[in-house]
Amino acid sequence: MNFGFEFEYPWVLLSLALLPLYAWLKGRIGKSSALLFPDAQLLTKISKPVREGIGALRLFWRMIVVSLIIIAIAGPRTANKEIERDSEGIDIMLVIDLSWSMMALDMGSPSKETTRWQASQGVIKDFLSKRPDDRIGAVVFSGKPYLLSPMTINKQWVLKGVERMHIGIINETGTAIGDGVAMAVDRMKNLKGKNSRVIILLTDGDDNMSKAVLPVPSAELAAAFGIKMYCIGLGKNQPTILPQFNRSTGEFVRDVFGKTIPMTTINPANYEMLEKMAKLTGGKFYRALDHEELIRIYKEIDRQERTEVKIRETVTYESHRQFWIGAALLTLLLEIAWALLRPRAP
Repeated sequence: MNFGFEFEYPWVLLSLALLPLYAWLKGRIGKSSALLFPDAQLLTKISKPVREGIGALRLFWRMIVVSLIIIAIAGPRTANKEIERDSEGIDIMLVIDLSWSMMALDMGSPSKETTRWQASQGVIKDFLSKRPDDRIGAVVFSGKPYLLSPMTINKQWVLKGVERMHIGIINETGTAIGDGVAMAVDRMKNLKGKNSRVIILLTDGDDNMSKAVLPVPSAELAAAFGIKMYCIGLGKNQPTILPQFNRSTGEFVRDVFGKTIPMTTINPANYEMLEKMAKLTGGKFYRALDHEELIRIYKEIDRQERTEVKIRETVTYESHRQFWIGAALLTLLLEIAWALLRPRAP
């Protein structure tokens, strides 16, 4: 990238300050006359205005020429900075719960309704934006897991996938934590390279729909492939009311007064199971009781799983001396041409 205009020898530019002094001294001292007159007043009225006007103009031209040469000697140049990044990134697979219970309104404040999914969606998007050097993929699940994105360095693709998700988009209801984690492990087990491998599981429920692999065995499978798990249990540790919502849009159904309509009561996540899964893989278990706590959890994971990036900077320079030398020569030629072609006084 262009890093700016500079001079190789900026101290040379200090000599520009001598030019006004030189012009002043030259005006005070001047040259000795070629002819001597007994009375200099005889020529004063005839020659002084013409001589001073022409002399000042020629001095001005010469000052410009010398200034341009000084600038050329100072070495004007443009610095171009090239940055090469060598990174040993981290492979991260997000396993995200999209079951109906994620519509519970216990992540906001009394003045603002915030569902578990709304809080999670914003935090996940912020987390993705801070991982420029990692490969990231995503699995979403409710009663059945689906691959939202394979492992990719294209964060915009993953972000767009997260943005278009809403609760109810998966037809199969329930919570299949084990199958979701197993799908993530399957997508990571054959990855090439020595990158660290991490699964971040976010759920607010207990497994009740896994068919292929149960949650704890799925964590054992992750550990077998050297994959660390961070397990986040979302929501308060008490039964919570789930409002009615439109499955095709993920929006709440409200009464004539604009209030949400209770649909059913949901139970808290299985925190013991999530903690066991994290320990089996050498990871960590977290509980997020509100939006702010969820933000802090993802920030802590972001700090713990940092990518080692080696940056090499190369600076190349493009010299502009030729331009200033050319400008000085052109100015000198114009001054000479003016001196030869200017009208002569009679």
